[in-house]
Amino acid sequence: MMQEMIGHTEARERVLDAAERLFAKKGYTAVTLRDIAAEVGIRHASLYHHAPGGKEALFIEVTERMVERHRAGLAQAMTQAAPNVRSQLRAVADWLLSQPPMDLVRMTYSDMPTIAPAQAERLSELAFAALILPVAALLERAQAAGEVEHADLGLVAGGIVGMIESLHAVPETAFNQPFVNRTTMAYDLIDVVLNGVRTRK
Repeated sequence: MMQEMIGHTEARERVLDAAERLFAKKGYTAVTLRDIAAEVGIRHASLYHHAPGGKEALFIEVTERMVERHRAGLAQAMTQAAPNVRSQLRAVADWLLSQPPMDLVRMTYSDMPTIAPAQAERLSELAFAALILPVAALLERAQAAGEVEHADLGLVAGGIVGMIESLHAVPETAFNQPFVNRTTMAYDLIDVVLNGVRTRK
């Protein structure tokens, strides 16, 4: 019985992993349960054993799981970084770039309108709390320490997360110089945010 439970758990994790990959790549509307079953390598009918609530329930579950992974990962990354704003923001970049991209724009305008409004609002709030609020809190601590100053740190936090996430879309062919990659680009963008681009007089 225990072996059967373990097998079921492992199979369900494979379903969740496959669903997350496909939803992240194609969006909620473009993915069918048949696509997910094919990705896992099981029969379409068997998928309902692991996802009895259907596609919407599966999308909600994998989105919750993805958001929680980001929340925990960002918290750990910032805890392990040196206690200054540049190191902390670089740790944020390292974490975000180590994970599959979260296309928040597509999720907002394409995925969320197709699921139950209450669930869409809840998932959007969870994503905001997991991705934007920790970076805003980091900037607030930096402001209290005299490292940065801005009237709307939430706006800055959203801009930083958005810039870093957008680097997932940079093609490999763009890295035509030694030591240039998404991480170095992210660090350069963080420096721009912290230093600005105006000449100093």
